[in-house]
Amino acid sequence: MSTSGVQPVEGDRSPVREVRGRIESRAVHIDLRGAVMLAFVAVVGLLAFTWPLLVTPDSSLAGSTQAPLVFALILPVVIGLALSELTGEGMDVKALAMLGVLSAVGAVLRPLGAGTAGIETVFFLLVLGGRVFGPGFGFILGNTTLFASALLTAGVGPWLPFQMISSGFVGLGAGLLPRCRGWLEIGLLALYGIVSAFMFGMLMDLSFWPFNLGTGTDASYSPDLSAWENLQRFWVFNLATAMGWNTGRAITNTVFIVLVGPAVLTVLRRAARRAQFV
Repeated sequence: MSTSGVQPVEGDRSPVREVRGRIESRAVHIDLRGAVMLAFVAVVGLLAFTWPLLVTPDSSLAGSTQAPLVFALILPVVIGLALSELTGEGMDVKALAMLGVLSAVGAVLRPLGAGTAGIETVFFLLVLGGRVFGPGFGFILGNTTLFASALLTAGVGPWLPFQMISSGFVGLGAGLLPRCRGWLEIGLLALYGIVSAFMFGMLMDLSFWPFNLGTGTDASYSPDLSAWENLQRFWVFNLATAMGWNTGRAITNTVFIVLVGPAVLTVLRRAARRAQFV
């Protein structure tokens, strides 16, 4: 018998394990190749958002509209490769069914808030889904939920790949949080909901900031300035234009996680125990 407090459930290849008497599920098994693919997607995704801080003044991308269009074409390909890798041998039919259910629920929830005053009713579900089913499942859930929501609300556009990968990061991060239980877990998830709300908003603002204000203001992007100077200008832009929406998103996440989080976590964990994903 193991003395570490970790005992595998019957079937030693199953990503469901028992930790101190409680079941932890990994609906998507991530091997070395999957981990490398996720790391690659993360790097490309960060480049897609932070390119204004990285290009040099003599670059062909500086001061043009080419960069977001280039990344809007590249990101779907990269996301597709990652999803193909993660949903291949590492995801069984039960996990796929759970993904479909949660994606559909999220797609229906999102229009209820419609982003008014930052009220977003979908991100708490990404946090809870990633928490219960693991980082790989959380990343896929973030992408599929935003994609399904865009189809439902006719919100397909060049911004969609940026929204998908940002939401994927939200679910991925939730699956990587340290293990705890009870109100300590709810507090941790609520704190993560606040941080991820602001990070999602900042990433999305960064994706279109260079072309939002034009030139000539203290909050405008300038390819002739250093990365640090442009970053300072971006903070001014973000505080002035998006802080209200980001705060509303953070409050919504916190309220939903605290009020319905315990019940949703119980339901999802019961489903994970019954499914015993392989």
